[in-house]
Amino acid sequence: MSAGEEKAWEILSALDPEDVCKRAPATYDSVCGIYTLRSFGMDIFVSPKDKKIFSDAPQSDALLNRLGYFSQLSILWYLVNAKEISPSGNLVKPVNLKGGQLFFRGTHVLPVDKIAGKYRDDAEGFLIKGHELGAEKRSYGDASIRAFPLPRVPVVLILWRADEEYPPRVDLLLDSTS
Repeated sequence: MSAGEEKAWEILSALDPEDVCKRAPATYDSVCGIYTLRSFGMDIFVSPKDKKIFSDAPQSDALLNRLGYFSQLSILWYLVNAKEISPSGNLVKPVNLKGGQLFFRGTHVLPVDKIAGKYRDDAEGFLIKGHELGAEKRSYGDASIRAFPLPRVPVVLILWRADEEYPPRVDLLLDSTS
């Protein structure tokens, strides 16, 4: 466990669950000591006592295991720092946010190129997969979706299919409140 993850667990354990749930939004089972929040249309369970994040959703393996480095730390810090703010509707590239460069260098690179490669000529498949992840169809590019990796963090993915001049591309945009 990284120092950042350990610190997040420590802070979360000391917070008032009612306050966390109001800001996040999430629910808290005081008997089990477990938070529940929605991520990509799935229930994600967070147990500060056991320092464990898990889900019973079949599609959660990709989020919590294959992309666990991104998701687990993000979920923890989200619960610690979420603010009760509605999305602005103003979309920005992550690189334009404070600390946003982190997700486009080295081992932190988000897998948007893999998504573009997979759906290069399959806009309908892109939309279907988005729907499976609780996303809503949007009207940007050749196909686009708005998903919620965390309850107050809308993310827009825009697919641009390959053509004679350009390779396929996926743009990732966040709400400016993120």
